[in-house]
Amino acid sequence: MTAREVLKQYWGYDGFRPMQEEIISASLAGRDVLAILSTGGGKSICFQVPGLMTEGLTLVVTPLIALMRDQVQNLTDRGIRALCIHAGMERREVDTRLNNAAYGDYKFLYISPERLTTRLFRSYLDVLDIRRIVVDEAHCISQWGYDFRPEYLKIGEMRDLIDAPVMALTATATPKVAQDIMEKLGFREPLLLKSGFARPNLSYIVRECEDKQGRLLTLCRSVQGSGIVYLRHRKMCEETAAFLRENGISASFYHAGLGPASRAERQAEWKEGRIRVMVCTNAFGMGIDKPDVRFVAHLDLPDSPEAYFQEAGRAGRDGLPSYAALFWNASDIRRMHQLTELSFPSLDYIADVYQKLHIFYGIPYEAGEGRQLRFDEQEFARQYRLNRASMLYAIRYLERSGHLIFTEDMEIRTRVGIIVPREGVADLSFPERKMALIFEGLMRGYPGIFSYTVDIDEQRLATSIDAEIPELRQLLYKMSLAHFIKYIPADRSNVIELRHPRLQPGNLNLDPARYALLRQRAEERSAAMEGYLQLGEDGCRSSYMLAYFGEENAAPCGCCDLCRARER
Repeated sequence: MTAREVLKQYWGYDGFRPMQEEIISASLAGRDVLAILSTGGGKSICFQVPGLMTEGLTLVVTPLIALMRDQVQNLTDRGIRALCIHAGMERREVDTRLNNAAYGDYKFLYISPERLTTRLFRSYLDVLDIRRIVVDEAHCISQWGYDFRPEYLKIGEMRDLIDAPVMALTATATPKVAQDIMEKLGFREPLLLKSGFARPNLSYIVRECEDKQGRLLTLCRSVQGSGIVYLRHRKMCEETAAFLRENGISASFYHAGLGPASRAERQAEWKEGRIRVMVCTNAFGMGIDKPDVRFVAHLDLPDSPEAYFQEAGRAGRDGLPSYAALFWNASDIRRMHQLTELSFPSLDYIADVYQKLHIFYGIPYEAGEGRQLRFDEQEFARQYRLNRASMLYAIRYLERSGHLIFTEDMEIRTRVGIIVPREGVADLSFPERKMALIFEGLMRGYPGIFSYTVDIDEQRLATSIDAEIPELRQLLYKMSLAHFIKYIPADRSNVIELRHPRLQPGNLNLDPARYALLRQRAEERSAAMEGYLQLGEDGCRSSYMLAYFGEENAAPCGCCDLCRARER
């Protein structure tokens, strides 16, 4: 089958988006390729199509657990065998999935970068028929990138162990970052393919104002269609959504503090047009492909031009005229510089947080490697009288320097293990008929459940016994009290995974050179963001952004606020 035939069979599309076909052809030819496609450019198609056209397994490295699960589910729904391995999974479950990937005729294995270095994963390399390595969010491998993650540096080492071409994908990379990505991944020869960052249908608008909500209301009333409003803080999301509703605009809010059911419901309502405007933190938008978003508004300054370009780029993916509006005032500039300072607490402070973290969980020196800890940041900060924001930035730097993995708001799924010996099953007597049906469903549907606890699909199990999820959970709880099963209810929590045994204070390497580099880059991004806000009247918002990403001498767009002002 040709690439277009595969695209038509599995996705129903007759043709590719710009640059997709060139990227796929390069990958099928066995070349290493770095693909830079704008937000909504269809990056997943670029590796999924050649993965289906090639024998063996495509290994997809991505740090985004929610997106990983979504893509695996989407592939499964299309009849394509795929699975994922990420932080928060027990060793035995990882072992089972790796075994399935090796012997179960799967086409795609999604894996978080920190899992690549484990002994368990490496023990399977001889039997995993990996024909292609895909690195999503590839800017994370570059220390010059805005979201550097040290575990990504290990991906380059995999090339010595896996003889397969690499496809690296990102939506935002400056020329310096692009070059760094190809070097870190050991490209046999450089090959950069990009769709171009210009968005001729997107009008960039910047307004200095004190009454941001009033400006937003004017925008909502003057531009028809759906929109996204980005803010930093959850409380302001809720207040702004309420303000819009009070003024006759259909709006809701979305942030990481909502439960998974509420988030899924609101996301669906917005995508289907039952909610017009979604007011949200940056927790919203990743992986959402809604083409008819007419405006994206920012009421707080983004951290970097990269973050702003990606979020603003969620408007107008259908090619129709759309708007990216940013409302700011002098206090925003002050806060941005304060945030840069706050983001880099002293190395002594970071080292102190490291030791306090281990003390908090009672972990002695030379112990703790691999432990996954549910992290209550409020309780931790309260107990040691730490500024919560500074403490969280210290945790983030400890992650960047390779000491731990910090995952915010991880969905911890319902887990069940059968604790009755297998030979005793025939003699079991259940007090309720539905308990027997649940037990049978668990035995049939979840291999390994007699050996360890496994994630279960609550909806599928509830449907099989003709019950709603609350009733299922009540029955599982009763079965655990009767010692038929071990039951761990679903939850959401911040999770810290320790990468090595606890170190003595003098042995904690926090890499001062890297610290200085990261701080320098943060200050440069802040300066670039400030420059975007304060462009002179002879400037162009779009040309400024394109120059930041290496497209020098771009012609004025003709549709941003500055270009239109000159025309008038």
